[in-house]
Amino acid sequence: MSDKVIDAGVRMGHVHLKVADLERALGFYCGVLGFEVTLRFGDSAAFLSAGGYHHHIGLNTWESKGGAPPTPGTTGLYHLALVYPTRATLADALQRLLRAKVPLDGASDHGVSEALYLRDPDGNGVELYWDRPKNEWPKDAQGRLTMYTRALDLRGLLAAADESLDTPHNQVVLP
Repeated sequence: MSDKVIDAGVRMGHVHLKVADLERALGFYCGVLGFEVTLRFGDSAAFLSAGGYHHHIGLNTWESKGGAPPTPGTTGLYHLALVYPTRATLADALQRLLRAKVPLDGASDHGVSEALYLRDPDGNGVELYWDRPKNEWPKDAQGRLTMYTRALDLRGLLAAADESLDTPHNQVVLP
């Protein structure tokens, strides 16, 4: 095992998901979350982007067309995580989910971030979150990070939405 730590400039790239139905997956990732298709290979694969990057998410049916989600108790992807730049943009994502009637599996305040948890149409776990500024992260008396999991105030998140976003708060109803 190496004593050398990974370079701090390394970052996560894209995620590539096996899906059962490409159109259904595109309906969720593009229609609900707002990603754009950058490249498509017929009905077998598509590459999606936020902001013109070559792709953040790849979707394919190469080994999974018509397939079932993995059963609980098996290994595989726990969830993919999408980082939103601000609390207001996460609030916009919550509004999109509510309008599309996509159920949440959970919503947590982790001290360092606020996160929404859900499933895509193929049962893949999806986390949508924003990071608080690093100087606001909770630390103990020795300066060590002390993340936690508390219930996220969804109404407070929606109230924090930037008015410049295209959907007014009063059009969204919490369950």
